[in-house]
Amino acid sequence: MAVTLADIKKLRDITGAGMMDVKKALEEANGDFEVAKDLLRKRGQAIAAKRSDREASEGCVLAKAQDGFGAIVGVKCETDFVAKNEDFVGMVKLILDAALDNKVQTKDELAALKIGNFTVAEIITERSGVTGEKMELADYACLEAPVVDAYNHLGNKLSSLVAANEGADHETVHGISMQVAAMSPIALDADHVAEEVKQKELSVAIEKTKQDEINRAVENAIRKAGINPAHVDSDDHIESNQAKGWITAEQAQQAREIRANVTAETEAGMDKLAKKIEMIAQGRLGKFLKENTLVEQAYIMSESKELVKDVLKAKGVQILDFRRITLNEE
Repeated sequence: MAVTLADIKKLRDITGAGMMDVKKALEEANGDFEVAKDLLRKRGQAIAAKRSDREASEGCVLAKAQDGFGAIVGVKCETDFVAKNEDFVGMVKLILDAALDNKVQTKDELAALKIGNFTVAEIITERSGVTGEKMELADYACLEAPVVDAYNHLGNKLSSLVAANEGADHETVHGISMQVAAMSPIALDADHVAEEVKQKELSVAIEKTKQDEINRAVENAIRKAGINPAHVDSDDHIESNQAKGWITAEQAQQAREIRANVTAETEAGMDKLAKKIEMIAQGRLGKFLKENTLVEQAYIMSESKELVKDVLKAKGVQILDFRRITLNEE
């Protein structure tokens, strides 16, 4: 039986398998779609096992909430073609519904959950066999509260969950779900940011502030010597600007000496600047916390850029927790 291009396309759309693999399977199955699918599955399982060390960077992330329980499921695959395949997305939806129905708490629990005669892990392996791509249950998150809202961003690569108090306005909570997806806060407020994160950010801020002090002192000294600081702010610039005739060899050497000497002097006297550095660094930490904690962010749904905390207060909504999963590079 001759295999038509329409048959190949139809089976490829159903399975997500490669075109040549589909053609070969249909030919061996004499055009029988079910037999061809079974051939692809068996061959694909062996292929998928061989590809276990490959990177799965595409996939599908979906969230859903019902009866005060919400979940996000993320399943990875290798290509965007498979990620958009209806059967692949349908598998993720099936797993998500099972997670909701059983109020699954962890990724390991979800992987072991049975849907019919097979566990979720087995279902994913089976699907991996059909497509010949590496697939994995990549992420899982859940929340349980009086009100739980789920948001799925267009493209099935980003989802969020938000838990709120009893009687919370659903429209407001959904807006906060979109806020979480768009702005990626690291915590509800400053009190919920891990102390190790604060200390790391403070350390970074201190080092940046010290470097700023050094750069400022160097720039002032170079300017005082009658040299344009922008022409000598790096060795590459010094060499290229000297070649262009913008600075002389003497100025290039003088700038290098100033940079080395003033840097050493400023570093030696850094203890005298300790209070100033600490104050500036604390300010930078405060800015980081404001930009990266949910209630301190500007509300994306507000034209007047109200803070999330002010919107919640006006609506009588208390956000209890949130979750966010994405496959996008950020």
